[in-house]
Amino acid sequence: MVGRISLLIFLMGLLTGTLQGQHQQEDAHINHGVDDHPSWRIALLIGHTLIPEKHANQNFFIPSWGLDIEYWFTPGIGLGLHNDVEIETFIILRDNGEGDELERITPLVFTFDLLIKPYKGLVLQIGPGYEIEKEEGFPLFRTGIEYEIEFGHHWDISPTVFYDSRFDGGYHTWSIALGVGKRF
Repeated sequence: MVGRISLLIFLMGLLTGTLQGQHQQEDAHINHGVDDHPSWRIALLIGHTLIPEKHANQNFFIPSWGLDIEYWFTPGIGLGLHNDVEIETFIILRDNGEGDELERITPLVFTFDLLIKPYKGLVLQIGPGYEIEKEEGFPLFRTGIEYEIEFGHHWDISPTVFYDSRFDGGYHTWSIALGVGKRF
């Protein structure tokens, strides 16, 4: 009799452990779904910035590098600190109607953007920023669009187009870039 009770308790312990193991496996599966969309994303971009003819007597492209740091509150809403450096020296004509020239030596552009993902990998970005350069800086406003193409292990590539409108007699630019990003 004691042997049967001991065997029954042993088998119940095994059964309970098995049931508990299934429950933990189910929870792990649920948590795995949340981890499919990590909150942080960092991307390195290479691109070109178009200085329109209006600001340079001819259209020309300046090579640029970018670093994006983003935090996504949900899969569809996030904030991003987007940083670009134009890696050449160039001269622009001010947008003040007087034709004043201004030399730009590798300016840095920082923007703080609201990010909205309305459909799959399509990301709309809009936000204020500032261009820093040793002669004169300009506040600016950025609007842009990118499409994140995920290819596994939270890596993506993202073609991007954005428009920077500088204030205070500055100039305006269009940029195209290709980024490689990682979510974690």
